[in-house]
Amino acid sequence: MTSAACSIKPTLSSRYFFTDAVYACWEEILNNTKGSLFMVAAMAAFSIEDMLIKSAAETTSIGLILALFGLGGMLIFILLTWRKGETVLHPAALSKPILLRALCEVIGRFCFALAITLTPLSSASAILQATPLIAMIGAALLFGEQVGHKRWLAVLVGFVGVLMIIRPGLDGFEATSLFAVIATLGFAGRDLATRAASPVLSNMQLGVYGFFVLIPTGLAILMYQNEPLQFSTTAATQILGAIVFGVMAYNALTIAMRAGDVSVVSPFRYTRLLFALALGILIFGESPDLLTLLGSLLIVLSGGYTLIQTRKRTTTNNIPNAA
Repeated sequence: MTSAACSIKPTLSSRYFFTDAVYACWEEILNNTKGSLFMVAAMAAFSIEDMLIKSAAETTSIGLILALFGLGGMLIFILLTWRKGETVLHPAALSKPILLRALCEVIGRFCFALAITLTPLSSASAILQATPLIAMIGAALLFGEQVGHKRWLAVLVGFVGVLMIIRPGLDGFEATSLFAVIATLGFAGRDLATRAASPVLSNMQLGVYGFFVLIPTGLAILMYQNEPLQFSTTAATQILGAIVFGVMAYNALTIAMRAGDVSVVSPFRYTRLLFALALGILIFGESPDLLTLLGSLLIVLSGGYTLIQTRKRTTTNNIPNAA
């Protein structure tokens, strides 16, 4: 399905209309292709980041990993902020949406770090794919967005997929898998708070604040654990790699969302699950069972369906405006 720009029929009012319409369609195709490729690259980088954090957590405290990861990411985004000529400490950083975003960031990052450490990377990543569904519910409740019965049904199917993975009450149930569920709630809350944040804050500034809150969180965990620090050269390299790939993923994600139509680019988020499955099998020797794979498929299908329905609704509303 094309956008309103590509759906306009040429008329005789301008001898150059047809050429302009073809150019507009071709430009849109190129932008969407660029956005889709960057989205896939972002998901691959996020998956590698998760793999490196999981590997580092085998010998290093989660608290130390979060603190160093936050410090490294914050410093990089400070440099990127200065490069754009922006101030790091903006007054809007203390607004209610940003403070709420920081809290959700801490919950999401910490719980997902625990999830990928204590449970298979593939299953934790599969549960994380439900984040857009939860964000859609939040948008309907908080921002009054209209959600039709088809999309509500898709949300229900997605949650059935999550239940198939965590299996509450069954022999295969692992309580630690609930960390991935909590992380999903945290990341959905972060996305909603980001939408409510002041537009005067750039993505680079939000990146600074998002990574900064991980530093005191990690240090607090270290103080609570009160255990001798174990930090090897291998773990340091893994954490440094996680920082690099995390920043690369964040930048690629930003480019993707700005280059193409959101409804075209967003479904490629689900390629993260494919990368996580591959890394889980190849690096950690995981072997997802049939129920996990079926649950993952339901989550991806339900999320993709909601995006398709959103695109249809947006296109239907925009075409009359373009006429």
